[in-house]
Amino acid sequence: MSQHGVGLRAVLRPAVFLTAGALAVPLLAGCGSDEEASRPLAGPDIGLVTRDKVADGGTLKWAVDAVPETLNTYQADADAGTTRVAQAVLPSMFRSDANGRPVANPAYLESAKVIETEPRQVVLYKLNQQAVWSDGREIGAADFAAQWRALSGKDSAYWTARNAGYDRIEKIERGSGDLQVRVTFSRPYADWKSLFSPLYPKDVMGTPDAFNDGARRKLNVTAGPFKVDKVDTAKKDVVLTRNPRWWGSPAKLNELVLHAVDRDKRVAALADGTVQLADIDAADAERIKAAGGSAGSPLRGGGKTSVSRLRSWALAHGFGAEQVKAGPKKLRKAITRYLEQQQELRAFGVRKSLEPAYTQLALNGAGAMLADERVRRGVARALDREELAKVVLTPLGLPAVPVGSHLALSGQDAYADGSGALGGPDVKEAQALLTDAGWVAGGPVKEQKRSEKAAGAERDKGEKGEKSEKGEKSEKNDKEEKSDGGDDGEYIVGEDNKGKQHESAEERRERGDEGGKHLAQDGRQYPGTELKHGSAPGAYAPRGTAAPAGAVAAPLAKDGKALDLRFVLPSGPGSETLDTVAARISAMLAKVGIRTTVTKVSDESYFKDHIASGDYDLALYSWPSSAFPATDARPIYGKPIPAADGSVNIEQNYTRVGTDQVDQLFDQAAATLDEDEARDLIRKADSRIWAAAASIPLYQRPELVGARKDVVNAGAFGFRTPVYEDMGFLKKGAKIAPGPTATK
Repeated sequence: MSQHGVGLRAVLRPAVFLTAGALAVPLLAGCGSDEEASRPLAGPDIGLVTRDKVADGGTLKWAVDAVPETLNTYQADADAGTTRVAQAVLPSMFRSDANGRPVANPAYLESAKVIETEPRQVVLYKLNQQAVWSDGREIGAADFAAQWRALSGKDSAYWTARNAGYDRIEKIERGSGDLQVRVTFSRPYADWKSLFSPLYPKDVMGTPDAFNDGARRKLNVTAGPFKVDKVDTAKKDVVLTRNPRWWGSPAKLNELVLHAVDRDKRVAALADGTVQLADIDAADAERIKAAGGSAGSPLRGGGKTSVSRLRSWALAHGFGAEQVKAGPKKLRKAITRYLEQQQELRAFGVRKSLEPAYTQLALNGAGAMLADERVRRGVARALDREELAKVVLTPLGLPAVPVGSHLALSGQDAYADGSGALGGPDVKEAQALLTDAGWVAGGPVKEQKRSEKAAGAERDKGEKGEKSEKGEKSEKNDKEEKSDGGDDGEYIVGEDNKGKQHESAEERRERGDEGGKHLAQDGRQYPGTELKHGSAPGAYAPRGTAAPAGAVAAPLAKDGKALDLRFVLPSGPGSETLDTVAARISAMLAKVGIRTTVTKVSDESYFKDHIASGDYDLALYSWPSSAFPATDARPIYGKPIPAADGSVNIEQNYTRVGTDQVDQLFDQAAATLDEDEARDLIRKADSRIWAAAASIPLYQRPELVGARKDVVNAGAFGFRTPVYEDMGFLKKGAKIAPGPTATK
């Protein structure tokens, strides 16, 4: 990310995309017969072909953010790479289809259903009779039981990230035959389909030592179309090869290699053949698209082109400030390399969809100013979410529809637009709410130190917070302070400071920003990480830039303090989308008299030291949607619980706002086996989360994938779980049908 996001099952039960990883998480089933199901806003774009058009053999190299620290998805440091490995080599009882709904995986299941509800809920799994582990042993009840015991939470020797669902199991036993597994629950559990996906062999789950350490760098026993051949940290590779004991359709590829490549080096890796498939940002997508035409080399004419013209050309083609300012020799060399890469990139295309994840504006309810629900609602009513969605998605050719639910996305059964519980954009209503909370336009303001921070739950416990480097610096120093390094940098939007010196167009060009050229796109990564962004039309406000003339209302004040909210953003490469969206939000808030102080912090500290610790007022980060919101979303939106020692347990509720009613609705939804009733309860919970105005969903995250044109059955998967055995390269003479277009 350089937009930070938090993966549900990566933080709660690791897995991601999550990093960013758009996890293969099965989704809630069952829409009522009296209601038309929602549809995904954009379908998968994967170069879909039938297996007979896929060549046999070959090695596909797929970029990941890092070599996984563990191959055990149930450990806290699991990431997107962990998830991809598990999907390819381990059983999952359910997987998601293109419409975001769960389907039983026929490779492992003949059926799975609730066969008893009284006196206890009992689920009977009938396993595929051909399903075996790579050591030849049948997959069976012993594996299910070992995983239950490891994840139930009863034995603290297992270093598990989460036990939700497994803690409701009373017993697991063999059915009438070896291929039947009976799971009896101590209390009803609606989200039972979330369990045993993935399923590890009893060799991994059987003892704490095996669980904690045995599956971190190797998986000796697997049961998928691929097996783990090796994890090579030196070469940054995880090498998967065909599983000779796989009983399903054989994998088309000989090898699938997951290769770690930094986000800002993805285009170069595609061009030089290091990888053939990679998640990319909007700027990279534009480069690949432009490779089909002519870059118009500025080096023609015997190399006599002036340096100023070379620099202008480099700026126009997205070169960074350091490259542009380089000496003539280095600049010419960089341009030559760029043009060579463009030639190689002609073999690639961009596949795009929408991830099953959304970006939100988080409001810290533990802060002094945002503890008042009226202020939070005022902030929310000042936002035009449709405009924010358009600035990110429209330039990418994706549907710019604001997300209407915290707990599901369009295409999932629980999805319904609950934003009406809060209300749409309305400047007058926003101002009325703020006035009712005591904030007066143009009121007297006592001078405040800029180092004042938002007060999070941990700060209430007396923990020492990170000190702002601003302090009482002069305006001159304020302007000179850098905001793109490891240090914090701040600028104020909505402050009526007519004497403020603004950057000139030349100054912006010098640092590689031509009037807001670098903008919108989410990359992918989750908990404690950031989403990468690229460029798309929009407005980025440089440090110190005021909102447009005539748009700013008189600043609001109360008890001598201005309503000035600290907006924390990451400063690293690829954070342009967050900059863009934050600038638009700041301008919208300025229209109702709310000032925002934008603080840029290092990528490494953004989530851990600011979001999780409560050191912010406003922030942007992402959550993946969950197939099972009653289970997975409760820690995110549940009411923080005070402890006896004075601390507060917030779980993953980083806004620190929750209600008893929302908790009750989650509990009821998790305990009902009536799918329609569970869906309705989830929608009611979502409406109440909207009304609390601590988390404002903005837009579904774009999914952009650079792929060699002959790579098939892989790319931007959307909701769909990848089918790894069908991935490969197109046969000579075969053609890929045109990809699906985004639905309106």
